[in-house]
Amino acid sequence: MTHLQRPLNLKKSLGQHFLKDELVCQLIIDALKQNKFNQLLEIGPGAGALTKHLIGIEGVDFRAVEIDREKVAFLKKKYPVLQDRIIELDFLQMEKPFEGRFTIIGNFPYNISTEILFKVLGWREDVEGVIGMFQKEVALRIAASEGNRIYGVTSVLLQAFFDVEYLFEVNEQAFNPPPKVKSAVIRLTPKIESPPVKTEKKFFLLVKTAFNQRRKTLRNAVKSLFTDEVLMDPLFNKRAEQLTILQFAELTWRMK
Repeated sequence: MTHLQRPLNLKKSLGQHFLKDELVCQLIIDALKQNKFNQLLEIGPGAGALTKHLIGIEGVDFRAVEIDREKVAFLKKKYPVLQDRIIELDFLQMEKPFEGRFTIIGNFPYNISTEILFKVLGWREDVEGVIGMFQKEVALRIAASEGNRIYGVTSVLLQAFFDVEYLFEVNEQAFNPPPKVKSAVIRLTPKIESPPVKTEKKFFLLVKTAFNQRRKTLRNAVKSLFTDEVLMDPLFNKRAEQLTILQFAELTWRMK
């Protein structure tokens, strides 16, 4: 990683693995540029592997959020244009960085990547797209369809509101230090039309309750949410992982 190794210490507590493979960086940037955007937030720029490409995109209001003070100081020194563009904060604690619609990119810290996505889900009215690097296992789970054993809460809640594309996988050697897991890059694009639910609160509750006891039939897992009469429907003989997102949405209209 040459010039980036010396000034920076890795912090295991923050799940830091610096991307060093320029080909991978370029593939991520190319994927980002496939859609138009005027405002861009990078989560966890670290040593700036992606940042150095992002600051050069013309006509874009670019900001980055980084929790690690040492990395913030390093980036501001190396790329003076970032002086007023880095927010030194925990992404999970930050307010929306822009007015209006914006795109998100990042080699996300693997230890909080799911929390990052749930925060993005809360901002979805303004998020026009996400390109993110994840642990391969998490990326597969996000993209999984019904009937798959890794299909779960993350799959259903994200796919209800976003189209998920599993773009490409990334070898451990693309990072310094190499993580113990493989990685993958996915793209999230807001759905034009989400499945109609009675309320989002009911939808989230149903999905989380159903998968909380995923080995049980749906009837046993979610019996507290429905009347005995509704629970007689043969659909409740299935397990949570067998239901489509639309079926979960439709069930919200029959909840207590």
